[in-house]
Amino acid sequence: MAQSYDVIVIGSGPGGYIAAIRASQLGLKVAVVEREHLAGICSNWGCIPTKALLRSADVMHTATHAKDYGLTLEGTIKPDVKAIVDRSRGIAHRMNNGVGFLFKKNKVDIIWGEAKLTKPGEIVVSKTTKKPVEPIGPIPKNTLGEGTYTAKHIIIATGARPRALPGIEPDGKLIWTYFEAMKPEEMPKSLLVMGSGAIGIEFASFYRTMGVEVTVVEIMSQVMPVEDADISALAKKQFERQGMKILLEAKVAKVVKGANSVTATIELKDGKTQEITADRMISAVGVQANIEGIGLEAVGVKTDRGFIVIDGYGKTNVPGLYAIGDVAGPPLLAHKAEHEAVICVEKIAGLPNVHPMDKLKIPGCTYCNPQVASVGLTEAKAKAEGRDIRVGRFSFAANGKAVALGEDQGMVKTIFDKKTGELLGAHMVGAEVTELIQGFVVAMNLETTEEDLMHTIFPHPTISETMKESVLDAYGRALNA
Repeated sequence: MAQSYDVIVIGSGPGGYIAAIRASQLGLKVAVVEREHLAGICSNWGCIPTKALLRSADVMHTATHAKDYGLTLEGTIKPDVKAIVDRSRGIAHRMNNGVGFLFKKNKVDIIWGEAKLTKPGEIVVSKTTKKPVEPIGPIPKNTLGEGTYTAKHIIIATGARPRALPGIEPDGKLIWTYFEAMKPEEMPKSLLVMGSGAIGIEFASFYRTMGVEVTVVEIMSQVMPVEDADISALAKKQFERQGMKILLEAKVAKVVKGANSVTATIELKDGKTQEITADRMISAVGVQANIEGIGLEAVGVKTDRGFIVIDGYGKTNVPGLYAIGDVAGPPLLAHKAEHEAVICVEKIAGLPNVHPMDKLKIPGCTYCNPQVASVGLTEAKAKAEGRDIRVGRFSFAANGKAVALGEDQGMVKTIFDKKTGELLGAHMVGAEVTELIQGFVVAMNLETTEEDLMHTIFPHPTISETMKESVLDAYGRALNA
């Protein structure tokens, strides 16, 4: 006889484990099916361990610029690749084990294996065929295994994986995805990065700081294409000052593998071609949802462009079946998946006042050097919507704290509706802006106007003062510029 639950979640990444925990908090009987490792890509191979690598890069950058702060360091500063990778992987293990602890604390059952929908309300779990790149952590004790399970509500949270371009498929040796880029056995002397989204530019930043010759190829007209043009331009200028080479409106047309290097033919915007030889190449051209092999066709789940179609509460077209996170479409961000999970589960539980997510108020962060963070409309998108806008800008060069830190290359840009004073978007580049952006996110969620922000007292000296000055600048009232 099949074991029955109120909610079964397929996948234990940021969306999946949050959905399971919230459902348990609401008194529902919950199980999570996992085929590979608890906590998903984010904690094991993405968000968290990459930040560990980038932290090592930050320390390296500061150490190599010690003289700028009046300090003398003896000897040559060089990266210990094994130690850097071991630290990052150790943090991944810690996060993995943390999710296991949370499941135990919240009485969430773990079903180890691969789930497949057989009919609405039912899954069959088989032995996993997934072979992890490395063991992340032990399979928790007392987990359930193969068999048939039923639930009133099934939530698909299977995430996504790196997308591969035909003819330039990653091979794990010469052409890397983020899996291999996170644990190099040694530092390559040169690296070609295809794609300048968050993943590509973070790895480009990490490897460049470690002394690697880095070339970034981007098919769009600006680096980090989703960002505001002014922010992108300033970031590009800083990347190039660090020695990074960036080719825009360029395409990797062909890659020829050598014994220990790759030679890429790059098609440039003027129609000419250029050959670049590098020790290694990172393919960072986006991700694709994990929708195959889970029985979507058997139950008639609707998909669009490779993602499961849902409404504002995670519901699919099949009653009792839901999808959250990367598998349900962009933006492909862990914090979007987590919030989507809470909305979905609270709607299932019948809580009042559950509202669909406003995707315009989801912040995006890129942890390169300098950091980039944003929320809401870019200037170009606001104009394209026909908005009459006010735009404010404020440079870190006029901020005392940034100057004192030696981090005076940055900018905050704010966009307001001229008529109503509504904050439409905020865009930042510079030191620690990924920690600052949430101030603007809160302001947007509270429907704060420019007057509210102008009358908010920001502590001095802090980099956060640039936020207020940018608002003031939008209305011709900047005090320090």
